[in-house]
Amino acid sequence: MGIGTRRASTSAATALLLLFTAMGTATAIDGGPSDDPSASEGSTTEINDRQDWEEENEVPVDDREERRCDYPSTWIKITSKKAYHVPSWWNGTKYKDGPGGTMTVEVIKSGTISGEMTVGAEAELGAVIAKAKVSVSAKIAASVGVTTGHRYSHDVRRNKYGHLQYGSWGYKVSWEKYRSSGDGCGGVKIGSGKATLPTKETGWKYWETSS
Repeated sequence: MGIGTRRASTSAATALLLLFTAMGTATAIDGGPSDDPSASEGSTTEINDRQDWEEENEVPVDDREERRCDYPSTWIKITSKKAYHVPSWWNGTKYKDGPGGTMTVEVIKSGTISGEMTVGAEAELGAVIAKAKVSVSAKIAASVGVTTGHRYSHDVRRNKYGHLQYGSWGYKVSWEKYRSSGDGCGGVKIGSGKATLPTKETGWKYWETSS
């Protein structure tokens, strides 16, 4: 092979490599930020004082998953959700101060916030969490660790008392359990309940009272 031929082959290979690289970059940009919760596994996102986060009423979950003949003999369906700040109840994560002034707080004791069944069989909690991760939010977890630190300040209105509670920005969900009816691909409801589930997002919730 002559020198001219080798140069032509090298140039063609380089151009092809650049084309593949450019296509790969465009695909990554078009795909947008990753929603894979495993990308931040082992860490928590600290978000403070979300305004209007908690919902007064439960919101129906649009779970249009059709019953298929190859499903397991029993399955869970999430019927509604409600945004809820799941508190860390141990000492060192809740404060009250006032009247007026500025509150400056910090988590001084670590711990774990875990999902819990508020109505229904505790044995169903694992299945409810797994279904809620799909139907409600991929950030839902069985438990989330709270470490010391996360210092935060908030102004208190005059003649009011401020409250700051640390916790997880999670959900309250309602669920139903079904089993195969044996005739075609239908199901029969055999249980239901409610659960409180944390997410990996943690932070301070603020509110005020008159006394």
